[in-house]
Amino acid sequence: MFIIIFILTFLLAHITTSSSQRITAIQQMTTTNMTHTLPQRIDVHSHFLPPFYRTALAANGHTRPDGMPAIPEWSPDRHLEMMKIANVSKSILSISSPGTHIKSSNPSLGIDLTRQCNAYASSLKQKHPDSFGVWAALPLPNVEASLAEIDKCMEEGVEGFGLLTNYHGYYIGDDALDTVFDKLNDIGATVFIHPTKPCMKHGGSANTSQTTDALPFGEQYPVPIFEFFFDTARAVINLFSTGTVDRCPNIKFIIPHSGGGLPPLMTRFIQFSSVVPGGRKLNASTVRRQLDEQFYFDLAGFVFDGESGGKGQLKAFIEGFEISYQKLLYGSDFPFTQTQFVKAFAERMKDGLENLFGEKEREAIYQGNAVKLLGKERSKI
Repeated sequence: MFIIIFILTFLLAHITTSSSQRITAIQQMTTTNMTHTLPQRIDVHSHFLPPFYRTALAANGHTRPDGMPAIPEWSPDRHLEMMKIANVSKSILSISSPGTHIKSSNPSLGIDLTRQCNAYASSLKQKHPDSFGVWAALPLPNVEASLAEIDKCMEEGVEGFGLLTNYHGYYIGDDALDTVFDKLNDIGATVFIHPTKPCMKHGGSANTSQTTDALPFGEQYPVPIFEFFFDTARAVINLFSTGTVDRCPNIKFIIPHSGGGLPPLMTRFIQFSSVVPGGRKLNASTVRRQLDEQFYFDLAGFVFDGESGGKGQLKAFIEGFEISYQKLLYGSDFPFTQTQFVKAFAERMKDGLENLFGEKEREAIYQGNAVKLLGKERSKI
């Protein structure tokens, strides 16, 4: 079902309709929404693809990003339409996989494209300050360029930074990226993490162009089905195991898709370090405190199961690991999830959250937690 919905999402995004047909369709969806009111929400997992970025993707071998059928259509108007239909009060925009450093052999392209994307998002925020915020991209693994970009983005007043799980094989938490994370810690940044294709680097240079995709099945399955979850777990475990989280107590991390593949591995990676010598030993109570104080999890994707939505991934996560409702945030994954599916997922979420939480907790998940998190970020940057 997952792959069917994703394929339909991309195909529907590329159906050409006349302006009148599109307006009629939107009006019908809005009318439907009015008869089934969705709670207002803040969207922390929401993407943008400006025209120059789409052109760059196509020109550099990413016409089918991560094995998906096509690059999804996006425009500010489409985004605002989605927000109206799903009752989203604010979207924090970020670049999704494959990010802005889209060709490992051309770091200057990554630097330029990162600046273009961040400037575009900031200008869109200036035009619609109540509707949009920005998780700014960084041109990693280029450290010096990333440090300069952080300074520029701070001047532009971004809400935080959107990082991928790895950059051509350099996973967040790698000691080559320590200087960047130290700066993010110094400014008390919020870091939204998004998975990408797992990749292995060759050699020791951060500018190496030699990489290997870590995809045992090749192109048999689109990467988002399960490799995104595995890479999320890989990246977060690396953040803890390298001591990055210990060293950066001021960073707030947002982990997508209810933690991806991380939850079932948490007990194992923490306690394994005490059983098998040789690596960094983790303290279970310390990791637990760090999770409670520094980590948030968005609910994008298929996290609700069962007839009422009260079973599945989210229930297992919150009950199995006692994750507080105060650490949960809404995410649409637009436009990789197109508007009609954003709405359908929002309706599913409404039932699921009503099954799992009371009214106070649900309001916090939809927007209260994000308001507090964004408020803390604005006081820093």
